[in-house]
Amino acid sequence: MDMRIHGYARVSTKEQNEARQITALKEAGVADRDIYIDKVSGKSFDRPEYQRLLNVIREGDLVVVLSLDRLGRNYTEVQEQWRYITDELGADIKVLDMPLLDTRANKDTIDSRFVSDLVLQILSYVAAKERENIKARQAQGIANAKAQGKVLGRPKAVKPAQWDEIYSQWKEKKITAVAAMKVLGLKPNTFYKFVNEEKEN
Repeated sequence: MDMRIHGYARVSTKEQNEARQITALKEAGVADRDIYIDKVSGKSFDRPEYQRLLNVIREGDLVVVLSLDRLGRNYTEVQEQWRYITDELGADIKVLDMPLLDTRANKDTIDSRFVSDLVLQILSYVAAKERENIKARQAQGIANAKAQGKVLGRPKAVKPAQWDEIYSQWKEKKITAVAAMKVLGLKPNTFYKFVNEEKEN
């Protein structure tokens, strides 16, 4: 059975353009009918087109992606999927912008598998460290803001000057809630938030 070349492309939102990835995949020899495109986040592998791709991969096939983050952003899961495709399905993977990640190179030696696994491990470590650093920076920023007396989150809504008068009219059923909101310039959730505050007082 002839080797089939599959291409996978992903963008995080429907607004983003996948054209650059498609062009690169075609230049790598992937036919239009063999290109699978997801327009979803890379956090999880529960993606419709990616799952379709897994169902058509056969032993000896080649899966091509432009860059590793197009495959996914969670590098622990990327490693699991990488091993599933190469070990369980018996296919090869080629990452176009990272020549070291091409399991076809030196296929008859252990060098290729060793280098690929090593690169994946390093990328996984770097990604995990970056997530830790982002969380640390966020925590530090929040601590600094609190130390400087800054109020975090949304500013607290302030009752309009006419609140007491209009609230009394609404409570006495002289005006409707819609009319009260219109006069006060409040949205329903803010209006009823203030109503609940009045009940608590």
